[in-house]
Amino acid sequence: MSGLDKRVSTYEQALEGLGDGMTVLSGGFGLCGIPENLIAEIRRRQVRDLTVVSNNCGIDGFGLGVLLEDRQIRKMIASYVGENALFERQLLNGELEVELTPQGTLAERLRAGGAGIPAFYTATGYGTPVAEGKEVRDFNGKHYILERALIGDFAIVKGWKADYFGNVIYRHTAQNFNPLVAMAGRITVVEVEEIVAPGELEPSQIHTPGIYVNRLILGHFEKRIEKRTLRA
Repeated sequence: MSGLDKRVSTYEQALEGLGDGMTVLSGGFGLCGIPENLIAEIRRRQVRDLTVVSNNCGIDGFGLGVLLEDRQIRKMIASYVGENALFERQLLNGELEVELTPQGTLAERLRAGGAGIPAFYTATGYGTPVAEGKEVRDFNGKHYILERALIGDFAIVKGWKADYFGNVIYRHTAQNFNPLVAMAGRITVVEVEEIVAPGELEPSQIHTPGIYVNRLILGHFEKRIEKRTLRA
């Protein structure tokens, strides 16, 4: 069993091998389901020139936004970045390279990377700046652009519950991009709220099979609310 046990005891162990210039895939949507402690460990390690792939870049002062504060991100591949003023400033000042990708295309690029598919054609973005510099083909009278798969040196993921073998369940909307990110990392690290013994998870409820997971750590989470709305 020890060879299948994915657990590590420290965040330093969880991200062992992470270095300058690597590509990091990060799960989450807004602040929902983000691997906040793994992001904090990346900040602590002060690795630089990272390419980060995520739906968005957190907010000022939390999530991936803290890596912007320390100028650790060289390039961001994302779908939505409108909640981060520092992101905007760095982009406009030429300090941050940005590749904006339609949300569904971003999801499929990650899924393709995990499935071993190097590229695929999609109609999304044809005739817009998204298609600039990309191969275009006609299928059945409709134009499609070629999008390349995404693979990361590291994938950082937030789960709800997992067993020792790295089988992971996500909770409700915190599932979001996490399963796709988990598939596409050369080294996938998952932090969860609870770790149980093998056999305690209902197999039909598992979202990410342990075959995709290299390291697993138990974490404690702040779970900030991005925009708190209360009834008047």
